[in-house]
Amino acid sequence: MFTRASTAACLVLVAGSAAAQIHPSPESLSGLYPGKAYSPYAERGFPSKVYWGDTHLHTGYSMDAGLFGNTTGHDTAYKFARGEEVMAASGQPARLARPLDWMVLTDHSDGMGLIFDLKDQKPNVMEFEQSRRWAEGLSEGGEASAAAALDLITTFSQGAIDPDLMAQYSPGSAIYATVWETVVQKAEEYNEPGVFTAFIGYEWTSLVKGNNLHRNVVLRDNADRALMVEPMVTQPPVGSTDPLDLYQWLEEYESKTGGKVLSLSHNGNLSNGLMFPTEQQYTGAPIDENYSRLRHKWEPLYEFTQIKGDGETHPVLSPEDEFADYETWDVGNLDLTEAKTEDMLKREYAREALKQGLALEKKLGVNPYKFGAVGSTDSHTSLTTADSDNYFGKATNAEPSPTRMQHPFTKTDKGTFEGYELVASGYTGVWAEENSRKALWDAMARKETYATTGPRMMVRFFGGWDYSETDLRSRQPAFAGYERGVPMGGDLRAAPDGAEAPTFMVYALRDPVGANLDRIQIVKGWMDAAGDLHEAVYDVAWSQGREPDADGKLPAVGNTVDLDAASFTNTIGAPELMTVWTDPDFDAGEAAFYYARVLEIPTPRWVVYDKVRFGVEIPAEAQTSHQERAYTSAIWYGPEG
Repeated sequence: MFTRASTAACLVLVAGSAAAQIHPSPESLSGLYPGKAYSPYAERGFPSKVYWGDTHLHTGYSMDAGLFGNTTGHDTAYKFARGEEVMAASGQPARLARPLDWMVLTDHSDGMGLIFDLKDQKPNVMEFEQSRRWAEGLSEGGEASAAAALDLITTFSQGAIDPDLMAQYSPGSAIYATVWETVVQKAEEYNEPGVFTAFIGYEWTSLVKGNNLHRNVVLRDNADRALMVEPMVTQPPVGSTDPLDLYQWLEEYESKTGGKVLSLSHNGNLSNGLMFPTEQQYTGAPIDENYSRLRHKWEPLYEFTQIKGDGETHPVLSPEDEFADYETWDVGNLDLTEAKTEDMLKREYAREALKQGLALEKKLGVNPYKFGAVGSTDSHTSLTTADSDNYFGKATNAEPSPTRMQHPFTKTDKGTFEGYELVASGYTGVWAEENSRKALWDAMARKETYATTGPRMMVRFFGGWDYSETDLRSRQPAFAGYERGVPMGGDLRAAPDGAEAPTFMVYALRDPVGANLDRIQIVKGWMDAAGDLHEAVYDVAWSQGREPDADGKLPAVGNTVDLDAASFTNTIGAPELMTVWTDPDFDAGEAAFYYARVLEIPTPRWVVYDKVRFGVEIPAEAQTSHQERAYTSAIWYGPEG
């Protein structure tokens, strides 16, 4: 017979026994789970979060931004990116729907700050005939101001600015040192590790006869190192337009400061065949092992998409790709001084460059075009806006207004880039351990990045040899992804015995406030035994209700865009897509790369929002809906490991 006291004692004993079973000691677990904790998230050693940002933004400190009305500076840019409401230079309040996690402010290094001194008619610019003429023209406004701006830009692009004037706004001058210190200190002021990362950077603006060879430079470091140098410029008397000289500057930066730096190129579509040379550089020097080695070392990223057109591929280069003709800008070079010819295209677009890189690696031993993917705005408004319903344009004169669709970006006798062709794009997702300069920069350097045209969809992409559906549907695909393979930006490890073809695990989750997903595709490029280059696009996952036809083509997802309401519905598509895919055409003797492309269902372009909000007509030639997308960095396979 149990008394109340003995019953209590038994309950204590039972509870203690249960506790011992529920909470076994670490020692008792070691035999069951050697080297691993029970919690799968304990001791996790890989990036588990994607951080969103922009690698390319200009303020009024950039000459071509200030000339076209941008009177705002660093404070506006950083506050806006962090999610605060600001006043745009056009006098309109603006705010992001969601703040960004990081940003690289990349004002043009040439003549940085000159435009403010011209507008203020500072004594040091009024003493030169050229700059006095510009300053007076800008102050008059109207046609005089437009003529002065055009003359300044033309003179600048031709390298014909008075060298004594330019010397005041070049490295080594007191004015330039002050401007650079402002750039650096503002980045320090707004950098808040764990909350928002403000990188120190600039744009090196090589423009060879109007052909775009621009690079953005991104420092990993803080002010102590950044202030030990001044940016590289292109204008005389101290500048150069040769990328090899930029690489030398990057080398000297790291040697002098002990820091880290990288660069990324952009808008190859406006380079008229100069961005990805295969035989010789624009200087006439050959593409040799030295060029390949330096470009491989210093340019780990390329800007796949931005305001001035999408740069993934072109329908002439990828005729079998039904989604190749997306936001295509192919009229000519940056300032439309030279019209585009078809032979230029293969040296301008990312996919073709990735293919050409395989051939150059075979020839020279180094792949100069082994880059990862980023997306940026290249906005010159100080506002990093890539959302179609909140798009503030390329420059202040293209900020929201009833007439901006009809206002050309560039117009010459060689052709026109129309205002409605500007693109609300793009952003970069970075898989990093934390939101800090070090962690984000390191992720960029290892190319664990992906580009989107604006939506913040989450995309994971891994390559290995033995992934399975079980790995994917565990809801923890990254564990298997890193453990048995490599993430986007990596090189496939050597195949284990018995492996016949690589497997790729890809997962995409729609932007929480955006559109459903249409499909995931894997793009493959390879070089065969004869040295010929090939590409293929595989539909690997798609929303339900469709099956490929007899030719393997997947039917279109449909279109719910309402042009009168500037809206769409998520009644088609899928909120998430995932698959494990094995390359059906794999040849172990052929070098190859693979990247994922994720397509949303159709949504309205920014011109439709302008139509509804301003009550204006959309030009008949303008595209009204589009399928926004993400491009991951590639994963490479080499037959020699």
